[in-house]
Amino acid sequence: MADNRVAVTGVGLVTPLGLNVDSTWSGLIGGQSGVDYITAFDSSDYETHIAAEVSDFNPNDHLDRKAARRMDRFVQFAVIAAREATTQSGLEITDDNAGDVGTVIGSGIGGLITLSEQFNVLRDKGPTRVSPFLVPMMITDMASGQVSIDLGIKGPNYCTTSACSSGSDAIGTAYQLIQAGKAKAMITGGAEASVTPIAIAGFNAAKALSTRNDEPQKACRPFDAGRDGFVMGEGAALMMLEEMGHARERGAPILAELIGYGSSGDAFHVTAPAEGGEGSIRAMKMALEDAQIHPDDVDYINAHGTSTPLNDKFETLAIKKVFQEEAYRIPISSTKSMTGHLIGAAAALEAAITVLAIDRGEIPPTINLEEPDPECDLDYTPHTPRRGEIKVALSNSLGFGGHNSVLIFRQAPA
Repeated sequence: MADNRVAVTGVGLVTPLGLNVDSTWSGLIGGQSGVDYITAFDSSDYETHIAAEVSDFNPNDHLDRKAARRMDRFVQFAVIAAREATTQSGLEITDDNAGDVGTVIGSGIGGLITLSEQFNVLRDKGPTRVSPFLVPMMITDMASGQVSIDLGIKGPNYCTTSACSSGSDAIGTAYQLIQAGKAKAMITGGAEASVTPIAIAGFNAAKALSTRNDEPQKACRPFDAGRDGFVMGEGAALMMLEEMGHARERGAPILAELIGYGSSGDAFHVTAPAEGGEGSIRAMKMALEDAQIHPDDVDYINAHGTSTPLNDKFETLAIKKVFQEEAYRIPISSTKSMTGHLIGAAAALEAAITVLAIDRGEIPPTINLEEPDPECDLDYTPHTPRRGEIKVALSNSLGFGGHNSVLIFRQAPA
């Protein structure tokens, strides 16, 4: 088995803070919340009236009108983000190299908008009126499928689905494919668009969502004593990973190096994390071992930080267990406080933010941390960003079903 090093040479974002990397980063560093009242449907009968939607988005501004009509919203996001990541990387995909480039894109739910709409068609108009594009629009692998078609990618092409860890598991899988010499470059990350009546109703029924409807921008408050649930978000985050030698040979911009991946299962509960963050502890230790680094090498942690009572408490305990006294030194932030929780795209977005933090030398804040929970007593970078060199950073992700995944990045080599 080869042991290739893996570079990050491009990032593409479509988020509640903007339709590209620069606008999203500006919102993060400015402490801007992307949460507001739901516009996708009338939520007045629901317990939750708020979400972090991608605003000012018209797919026809970015995609061929006919092609856009045959893509669910999560796929539209993915294609646009993949184009940005590819452009930033400077990698030209041709007939000669298309087989060396692959794509693995995670999604936790897939085309729920399309599925919901076509259920209504079936109910109101009968089975003969259901769209022939229902299946290829709703299945979770269609983000990777359509990105492959759009960019002409002919290498490995599939999807990972592990709830809120889907995006980081996609990135970890792509990383391992490059390490093993199965591909020279991979477009990878996550995409999701689930701000729908059925999703909001379902998460409300599970008592998972915030109902702080009178203050949308303050609803997502990770590690705060007043947190009451997560805020649904949507968007896509894709990055171009390349074998280091391949990237250097063509003079590509190297934003960071991906050096570690760890993945574990709780075997505990369908929604609650394992007691004390036991699964997360094992995933972080696996990632550190894979990266061949020590806990005191880590300069920043992008936390899963969902703003739910159990997650934030147990994630804090897990970080303390892994990093011991170093846990109090390391700056941590939950960028979900600004972007909301992008479900299957969350881990990919937070991995991309971690890469940008390393490349730009700035740690985004955790906003809305007004009354710290006594059980969450680490340095969560409250309110304002911090400038400074970040040599090594870790991104934590956890998902319903007991999924835990961790990615570790470091500064680009000289």
